[in-house]
Amino acid sequence: MIDKIIKAVISIVGASLGVFIGVLLNQNDFLKFTGFQNVLVIIGISVVFGIIFFLLSTKIKKVGLGIVGTFERELLKFSTLDIIWGAVGLIVGFIIAFLISQPFSDIKYVGTIVSILSYLIFGYLGIKISTRKKDDVIWPQINLKKNSAVKKQDKSSKKEMISPKILDTSVIIDGRISDICKTGFVEGTLIIPEFVLKELRHIADSSDSLKRNRGRRGLDILNILQKDDAVNVMIESKDYGDDIEVDIKLLKLAKDLGGKVLTNDFNLNKVAEFQGVDVLNINELANAVKPVVLPGEEMTVMVVKDGKESGQGLAYLDDGTMIVVEGGKKCIGDSVIVTVTSVLQTAAGRMIFAKLKNVINKAV
Repeated sequence: MIDKIIKAVISIVGASLGVFIGVLLNQNDFLKFTGFQNVLVIIGISVVFGIIFFLLSTKIKKVGLGIVGTFERELLKFSTLDIIWGAVGLIVGFIIAFLISQPFSDIKYVGTIVSILSYLIFGYLGIKISTRKKDDVIWPQINLKKNSAVKKQDKSSKKEMISPKILDTSVIIDGRISDICKTGFVEGTLIIPEFVLKELRHIADSSDSLKRNRGRRGLDILNILQKDDAVNVMIESKDYGDDIEVDIKLLKLAKDLGGKVLTNDFNLNKVAEFQGVDVLNINELANAVKPVVLPGEEMTVMVVKDGKESGQGLAYLDDGTMIVVEGGKKCIGDSVIVTVTSVLQTAAGRMIFAKLKNVINKAV
């Protein structure tokens, strides 16, 4: 319903623009017809512009939302005090521009050019000077608090320097991001692109029960993040067309926003590294906080199955780390003492290689 209203408004704006152009042409004697014919021509131009704007309404809406989003992000970079002083400076600049352009107002063309240039130049200078020199013109009692204000500005500027984190579908469905955010280790704004939400909805509506549960879990995680006061979540409407894959859209969005992609997708991680996009991989974080095991240490594990190579057995730690036990195939189901020989760290996880030392609890 809202989309239809927006399209109608855009069409009306287009028709109004057509009327304005038609009247302008008529006033400048470009329309060499009778009065009634001129009215018909103006109506025709209005209808044509209305149809054109209606056909382009979707693209106009996207461009408009993009401009509004960009303006909003840029505006959020400034404090309320900066915005107020910028507005005051803009008004003062316009007043000066008005006074300067008045003597030239009667000169054809020159007056218009001087007015436009004056408003642009003095409006810009008014904003710049008022925001940069605001501390010199604020009342003395406020200047007494200048040091504390500077500290607050330093903190806010540091906060602004923290790049936003863009979440992909896999890390949302995974769910660990919610617990990580509660610990306070993730700083900055969490960006949820609309095309990721769209993909999540498709997964949640899937006929496959497993996919459907995964999609609904992802939507539940988003609701948890949005209700958490300690987490700043923002929906990003920017899109790059339906013919581009979601992973490529994520990387493009990260470049445009100067942010980092939060994921646990190994392949996306590699593509992002190739394109120079910063990535925060949840799996890498999980591997980094696992207990460090050094060669020569002993541990007690249970061999649960045979390995790929002949005679090998596989065991697992509580955190899921896989241990390859040399000669452990004969001890499947037994609790054994093993000695660590080496540790292999990969982006996909950590593998521990060990050799069998002793069987302490033989399976019956």
